[in-house]
Amino acid sequence: MNHLLIVDDESLARARLRSMLVELAALGTTSSPPATPGILAGSPWAPAAAPGAVSASLADAAAPTERLDMDWAHVGEAANASDAMQWLLDPAHQPAVVLLDIHMPGTDGMALAHALRQRSHALSEAGERLVGSGAPMLLPAAIIFVTAHTEHALDAFDLDAVDYLTKPVRLERLRTALVKAQRWLQTMAERRTSGPDHLLIHDRGRTERIPLRDIIYLKAELKYVTVRTGQRSYIFDGSLQDLEQQYPGLWQRVHRNALVARRALRALEKVHDPVEGEGWAVKLDGVEERVMVSRRQLPAVREALVQG
Repeated sequence: MNHLLIVDDESLARARLRSMLVELAALGTTSSPPATPGILAGSPWAPAAAPGAVSASLADAAAPTERLDMDWAHVGEAANASDAMQWLLDPAHQPAVVLLDIHMPGTDGMALAHALRQRSHALSEAGERLVGSGAPMLLPAAIIFVTAHTEHALDAFDLDAVDYLTKPVRLERLRTALVKAQRWLQTMAERRTSGPDHLLIHDRGRTERIPLRDIIYLKAELKYVTVRTGQRSYIFDGSLQDLEQQYPGLWQRVHRNALVARRALRALEKVHDPVEGEGWAVKLDGVEERVMVSRRQLPAVREALVQG
């Protein structure tokens, strides 16, 4: 099973990333798996036990508790989005991490990232229909954009990218991005197995369960999601899109960067926002602040208020 996919139209760029992955593996332990199961144990991305497999386990000097435990014995490559989707047709090709260039011939990396998200959701739904709730857990891939262009950073995080690397990529910067990807996958795995009635929030060394019934709105802030309850705000290391898909009917999309609890909707008001100018915002039960509504979502919000 492949655990990482590199998508870049430049063969030299793909070769450099592969070389750095080998170097990261060489800095850690080789051949033997970690003494304790890694965070991906029990998932479809658990490190393979193939002979000669190389496993990286590199301690993070800045955060000693974080270790990079990934199996890089199997790394796939694609020169464009079409080749990547063709590669993914093989059921054994389910990458945990995708290193993705943005500017490529044909379909660009942004569109491919969106397609990968949709594919993951569709495969998970198909598995549940065929097998039931006991179907193997399929997590969306952690996407790391790798590009020479910096102007797309905000768009990348709107697509719930784990990180955004600029070329030429430095070894330590790649390692940091992979640690973030590992942490993101851990959060997703915990959320998929922790039950449907709460979110797990990791905050300054502690883990807290936040009941879904207490959440008033969710707002994407670059690579994190702000979770707002009536008492306080939390930082959630996850994906707004995945939350919307995982709990259908619970949230109302009001903006590309915001979901609100449908039960908390109270009114739609005309406002002047210093950033977006004249527009609309929703008044919510339990908090004073208003959440902006985009023009695209305005009809759906009005309908939700009518339906109650």
